[in-house]
Amino acid sequence: MKYKKVPLTAVRRLSIYARTLSDLENRGRETVSSEELGLDANIPSTQVRKDLAYFGQFGTRGKGYSVKELNRKLREILGLDRSWNVALVGAGNLGKALFSYPGFRRQGFHIVAVFDNDPAKIDKEWKGLKIQHIKKLPEIVKEKKISIGIIAVPSSAAQEVAETMCRAGIKAILNFAPKRLFLPPECKQGTVDLAIELENLSYFLTK
Repeated sequence: MKYKKVPLTAVRRLSIYARTLSDLENRGRETVSSEELGLDANIPSTQVRKDLAYFGQFGTRGKGYSVKELNRKLREILGLDRSWNVALVGAGNLGKALFSYPGFRRQGFHIVAVFDNDPAKIDKEWKGLKIQHIKKLPEIVKEKKISIGIIAVPSSAAQEVAETMCRAGIKAILNFAPKRLFLPPECKQGTVDLAIELENLSYFLTK
């Protein structure tokens, strides 16, 4: 289903709501008000209602939201009602940490291919998955129906890797390299720069 243009910040909050609802569901809650959901998610209830309104009408006035139904709907909106095959490029320390992170698989993101260009790493196995040379990425993306790519390479190589991913048919990229990527609009991207996150925290510590 297509929705009207939604701010990225609202989409990110949907993930927080979905996690909060999953926790409530595990605790046996059947209904929740926007005030309660906002309190648990540490987000104002007015913002909760505004965010949900982008995607339709939920809940009943005076009764709140069905925890199970709202959680199901938000997971559907976020694409978490299916599995996604993921390619990881970069078999260094960061790449290995990302590959080993169990949270991806729990949410339906399965790293099914790992690539590098270091001859010393090619053909080594991580939990039974063989590291492939980056030149094999296009054929493996097609073979394994990979939709998402993760970049964990030095910044000097990130742009080239991202372009290779896009040409191979990958539609979304999560970039861990500290570099801004320039990609065609049909190839969506997100960036996680851990140094910037620490810099933001250090800013507040100096005040």
